[in-house]
Amino acid sequence: MKKFPYFLYIIFCCNYYLYAQDTFSICAVDLVTGEVGSAGASCIPGSKIISDIHPGVGVVHTQAYYILGNQNYAEDLMDAGYSPEQIIDSLIANDVLDDPTYRQYGIVDLVDGGRSAAYTGINTDDYKNHITGPTYSIQGNILLGQQILDSMEAKFLNTEGTLACKLMAALQGANVPGADTRCLDDGISSLSSFLRVALPTDGDDYFINLNVQNSPDGYEPIDSLQTLFDAIGGCSITTIKNNAAGEIKIFPVPASDNIIIENISAYEKIILKGIDGKTISENFVNGNSMTMYINNLARGYYILQFISKDNVMVSAKFIIE
Repeated sequence: MKKFPYFLYIIFCCNYYLYAQDTFSICAVDLVTGEVGSAGASCIPGSKIISDIHPGVGVVHTQAYYILGNQNYAEDLMDAGYSPEQIIDSLIANDVLDDPTYRQYGIVDLVDGGRSAAYTGINTDDYKNHITGPTYSIQGNILLGQQILDSMEAKFLNTEGTLACKLMAALQGANVPGADTRCLDDGISSLSSFLRVALPTDGDDYFINLNVQNSPDGYEPIDSLQTLFDAIGGCSITTIKNNAAGEIKIFPVPASDNIIIENISAYEKIILKGIDGKTISENFVNGNSMTMYINNLARGYYILQFISKDNVMVSAKFIIE
């Protein structure tokens, strides 16, 4: 029996499965906000399965010939405080099927100004590679070529704004037919896509959790993901801070029965949306404050879009508990 550091990790046959999860993806952290995020796409449905988010800590991506047991092991190692490099070293040494050469990993955390590590096994399907920086890891296999990863990195580094905005831009950097070569004949980059960002205070309900599970024939899943992202405010979306004079104020946060919104005289309309981008209500502004009743809504994140007379939009998120 192999010895695992600090704890014994047991995997039963029924607790893992294996299939080719060939993907391009990025995991990253924001050292200023403490956000951690994850985005990717693949020419098979359900690429979101590779993403393991740890709010306030980091992200693990487990791809190529995916095994749930390896992902669960990596999750426990991150929870135990292991560095990205230590997690990968242990994954290689303790692969569930004793052959890590078919695996690909990307891991990043918030510690010491950001740490990242990646691994691409020699038997992972070509083209395969990874790129790391202090706060990000980009990896892929069955790719059109190195240009896919290079484009993702350039978009991520050169895009200003929130972590979510940078992750979405990175995926758009791979939005070319055949980025995952199995989708080349269909003229699309991939079949499924996802974008996830967690705040340091998040539990299992993440600040942004968008997923295109399986695109219809001829539809580009990265564009579909962009549509979902734009529907919740895109790069303009922020959390409620309530800490600066003149800013929109929303309280209480978290909310329960109602919310009070102040400093809104510059806006004409407030739109309440679900996390899926669907409109729940539209409210016209009359004065500098408003009470919005939300006792009929389920727990979770919601979006407020503030529309000015000049059609300028500001978006913000709040949570109902």
